[in-house]
Amino acid sequence: MNPQQIQDVLDRVLLTVDKPGRYVGGEYNSVVKDWDAVPFRVALAFPDLYDLGMSNLGIMLLYHQINSQPDLLAERTFSPWDDMEAVMREREMPLFSLETKHAIAEFDLLGISVPYEQLYTNVLNLIDLAGLPLHRTERDERHPFIIAGGHSCYNPEPLADFIDAFVIGEGEEIVVEVARVLKDLRGATRAQQLSAVAAIQGMYVPAFYDVAYHDDGTVAAITPNHPAAPERVLKRIVTVLPQPFTQFIVPNIDTVHNRAPIEIMRGCTRGCRFCHAGMITRPVRERPVAEVMEAIESIVEHTGFEEISLLSLSSSDYVYVDELTDAIYAKYKGSGISLSLPSLRIESTSADLLDKIGDTRRSGFTFAPEAATERMRNKINKYVPDEQVLQTARDVYSRGWRTIKFYFMIGHPDETLEDVQAIIDLCKAVLHEGRKILGGKANVNVGVSTFIPKPHTPFQWVPQDSTEQVIAKQRLLKDQIRGAGLHLRWNDVRSSEFEGWLSRGDRRLGAVIYRAWQKGARFDAWMDHHDHSAWLSAFEEVGLDTEFYTRRQRGLDEIFAWDHIDVAVHKKFLREDYLMSLNGETRVDCRDRCFACGILPKFKEARSQTEKMAWECPPVQPIRERQQERVANVTLIDLPN
Repeated sequence: MNPQQIQDVLDRVLLTVDKPGRYVGGEYNSVVKDWDAVPFRVALAFPDLYDLGMSNLGIMLLYHQINSQPDLLAERTFSPWDDMEAVMREREMPLFSLETKHAIAEFDLLGISVPYEQLYTNVLNLIDLAGLPLHRTERDERHPFIIAGGHSCYNPEPLADFIDAFVIGEGEEIVVEVARVLKDLRGATRAQQLSAVAAIQGMYVPAFYDVAYHDDGTVAAITPNHPAAPERVLKRIVTVLPQPFTQFIVPNIDTVHNRAPIEIMRGCTRGCRFCHAGMITRPVRERPVAEVMEAIESIVEHTGFEEISLLSLSSSDYVYVDELTDAIYAKYKGSGISLSLPSLRIESTSADLLDKIGDTRRSGFTFAPEAATERMRNKINKYVPDEQVLQTARDVYSRGWRTIKFYFMIGHPDETLEDVQAIIDLCKAVLHEGRKILGGKANVNVGVSTFIPKPHTPFQWVPQDSTEQVIAKQRLLKDQIRGAGLHLRWNDVRSSEFEGWLSRGDRRLGAVIYRAWQKGARFDAWMDHHDHSAWLSAFEEVGLDTEFYTRRQRGLDEIFAWDHIDVAVHKKFLREDYLMSLNGETRVDCRDRCFACGILPKFKEARSQTEKMAWECPPVQPIRERQQERVANVTLIDLPN
């Protein structure tokens, strides 16, 4: 179908589907270039609903980067909901772009953002709706070149059968390089395209690697089979964060996060052993305060958003957080503009900082202790004393917030029911503090997820907690976190099993994903859509054991399916950190002491830029000193390594 034919169908069917605003485009700040005047066209896809994808900062950054180039254009597409998919298949209408309604198959490059594993079947469905062959071996130069990136692609193997090349690392620069390389190779064969893309640092071409397995199913070797393929694909990093994106597209409908995000810091130095994002986004890079303030002013002027979200993995660890909140508070106090810092740490959030946040909204405050006993906090390298948690609660409640939300994990390595009981006790103690200040208005909301071992983390060797143990721990929580002021949310144990299979999966899981998709698996992140039986059946038909991927303790010398993907953190460092966890040993924040994880020698330029930025900015109190002053009579100590 051509764009006019697609538009004609849309005109007839949109009022028959839920939320037609998902499919019409034309939003304020969207970019529509002259299709015929631009020589290379990129479709950017988020394989979930428009409602979620429009809140994703990553796809907006890529959209801006590509459309800033005069010889390139980028348009967006998202996964249609069930009702719209049924209409599209019935009318044989292909997946199309929002901007010009061109079929995705007409684009030169299709870039798919895959931030989490539950999207894998949606990726297949999206490719199929575009009218393209699913398997990369069935596509050639007549089809769009398909790349994928995002946090789940740091283990690209489960999707290796379907994607031509993966972006390993940060995409702002590399997506333009890939587009330009392919633009210059117009008319070349797919093999020539793959060779050229593989030569770009940070691009992984699965066709250029062979995988062998031992009789027990573990990986025996991952071997390059092409001269353009390095033995290890080093992640791509943006050494200095580009200017903040501010020309946000204003969505047609409400989205999951109806606010404008500004990334104030990328990376983390805390070293939480369960945290995939904290390991793969090293090193830390921070924006100057002036740059953030200019971005806020531009967002307010050009979008109409009334809430600004300052994004990072740990916003209260941003070394200029006090200076920034002072500046925002001084400029926007009383204006109706609301500030949110969604990733705060108990140990680095001061009472002064609380006073500057939420000028117009005082509804709730969120922290993530993750564990509630000293033993488990040491094991996961996220130590904070209970008294510090209670003091933070007093600070929050006394400043007008009625609700504190805590995120905890269950299923940590070697966790017992006593450790889970400590979560209950701590939450009740926090509610007690709130009741002393606010009476019956105080609330504690508790979100409890199940720990899933992730690649490129110190816990990549450990088995996932059994279904029976998780259910027993959830039952204990449900029985006791109840009553006035206490609210509990937990995730379905089946979703944890499913994510566990895919997180540490190898290339053989491609057949499982394909079979599950054939059985109707879609929108697996939505529990009302996740068909667990379809996945179990797919595993059985392919001849793979689910417990091989979740319940098995890995040997320290095992070759992982992702070992040829280099995130610049040494496997040796991760192994040492895992062994430290077994002994309950912790590491301090690596801003205070370098542990030679491997990131700095590989990215000396990034370190020099970070040091230059710190030198140019106003002097700030060191993080450790801020932490030590956080709570009276609480001393933070560095446990021996």
